[in-house]
Amino acid sequence: MSEMESNNLTEKNKKSWYALYTKPRWEKKVHERLLQRGIESWCPIQKIQKQWSDRKKIVEEPLFKSYVFVHIDYATERLPVTMVDGVLNFVYWLRKPAIIRTEEIENIQRYLNEKDAKIEMRALEGFKADSKVKITQGVFMDKEGVVIRDGKKKVYVQLESIGQLMVVEFSVSHLEVIG
Repeated sequence: MSEMESNNLTEKNKKSWYALYTKPRWEKKVHERLLQRGIESWCPIQKIQKQWSDRKKIVEEPLFKSYVFVHIDYATERLPVTMVDGVLNFVYWLRKPAIIRTEEIENIQRYLNEKDAKIEMRALEGFKADSKVKITQGVFMDKEGVVIRDGKKKVYVQLESIGQLMVVEFSVSHLEVIG
């Protein structure tokens, strides 16, 4: 391996995923501005059905409100990232920038691409508030969550590294009560 290839490999190994706080409703704008500056960025988008008085429409909304992810070398690319209009700050965990594991990013990407993750309104009948549930199929298989409200359609799953709650809708057939 040449010295140049070795340097490129070392450079790539320094990069990690970080979460950024953005101004409210600026997630897509921040993502575009980061990309324009050559900074690897990802804003997970989900399609949801909105109901107005006269129509229904499928709209794209960020999966995490006020968050965008960047894949950077923090030591060298931190300043250019924070200079982007709409970026408020990095997300910190224990007084250090929170590093998001690549595995978590890949799980979110798989979830968004998975056919079973499409937006469907199915009631979680039989699941009571504060019931612990286990996901039995899909990307989040064997993960556990808690039903927050009785009779609602969603299960909340927490990402460990940033303490962010992620709302994920599952078919009743993909869940089992564990406690």
